[in-house]
Amino acid sequence: MIGVIADDVTGGTDVAAALRRQGLRTQLCFGMPAGLPARYPADATVISLKTRTSPVLEAVEESRAAARWLIRSGAGQLYFKYCSTFDSTDRGNIGPVLDALGEEVADGRPVVTTPSSPEHGRTQYQGYLFVDGVLLAESPMRHHPLTPMRDSYLPRLLDAQSAHAGCAVLDHTVVAGGSDRIAAARRQHAGHTRYLLADALTDADLYAIARACVELPLLAGAAGLAGALAKVHAERIPSLRDAPASPAPRPDGPAVALAGSCSRRTLEQIDVMRSAGRPVHPLDPLADQDPDRLAGQALAWYDGLGSDVSAAGALIHASMPPPALRAVQDALGADRAASILESTLGRIATGLAARGVTRIVVAGGETSGAVVTALGIEGGQVGAEAARGVPWIHTAAGLNVLLKSGNFGERDLLLTATAAEATTGRTHA
Repeated sequence: MIGVIADDVTGGTDVAAALRRQGLRTQLCFGMPAGLPARYPADATVISLKTRTSPVLEAVEESRAAARWLIRSGAGQLYFKYCSTFDSTDRGNIGPVLDALGEEVADGRPVVTTPSSPEHGRTQYQGYLFVDGVLLAESPMRHHPLTPMRDSYLPRLLDAQSAHAGCAVLDHTVVAGGSDRIAAARRQHAGHTRYLLADALTDADLYAIARACVELPLLAGAAGLAGALAKVHAERIPSLRDAPASPAPRPDGPAVALAGSCSRRTLEQIDVMRSAGRPVHPLDPLADQDPDRLAGQALAWYDGLGSDVSAAGALIHASMPPPALRAVQDALGADRAASILESTLGRIATGLAARGVTRIVVAGGETSGAVVTALGIEGGQVGAEAARGVPWIHTAAGLNVLLKSGNFGERDLLLTATAAEATTGRTHA
């Protein structure tokens, strides 16, 4: 039914959770899947790539390959999932990937897109993106180490990246008028506008947009619009529409949190772990730049904790506040610092799994990608959400991973997710 291409690992888990929440059988793949058809019957398949910050041409080719695989697997609609903070650069990669996917399936029709995700505090109004009530360029995203966002006006951002300049805004007066008015406005733009950035302040707005666009071959945005789209599809299928809520599997066993994100929310979550008396080990790339040695030191520290740690999970982190991050990047260079720490955390994850850790909680999109790659995880079953948009992923090998975008989750998420019994909610089976 729906084939989703996500531009990073945590974006993939976020959108997979949104689809599963509406009752869709959702398959999640990390990287390009091997072979056809999909591994088990699915109403939606999500392919999580690592293209958010990769070179433009590489991001385009990988996204094209994913689209073609999904179409061959029977997807009748594609969805490009990017971050709700629209983080990218002047060159991409949101615009170039959208251009490529449009060439594959859109056939010249306008592509409707919005990063709005009201449940996460992201809203679009008059084409401007707000984060927790403030303009994107005034939010903490202006200090992002890889993709600092210093402009809040989405048409300007997308025009700078896309080969199809002149994207338009579906303003809130149109969206508030309901799905028929949205569809009429979309048709008026056919033939001369490639992208329509839709204002959305509430979940009701997203639902109206989804109803107006449910037949389109390509849509794009954050998990908010994807979830609304899944809801519209599910309403058409009696077995999904009438399915009662049931508990998703609860993972248990030894747990460790690995954090690489430097977002404000992740730093707060680390503080909560430390205040609760959990064992915490910071990584210091200025003291040692060798990933093997850094990982070895962290694993030796973990080994020294003894058996009590299984009842109260530990935390190993490379996260640091902006002044410390700037010092590291000034000394090592931003790319080298990121490479050292991602390689280190990947090695640590492998070592933890070998030691019998069955729950690994990861904070940060790039960190999640490094951990998934190091562990060789190809995909898994989407389970219960420890926080909105943060589901447990159950792998065939018995390892359970929770991959958290840096800004997601309550302040106690790392604490509760690594507790003796993980906190979970109720979702559709």
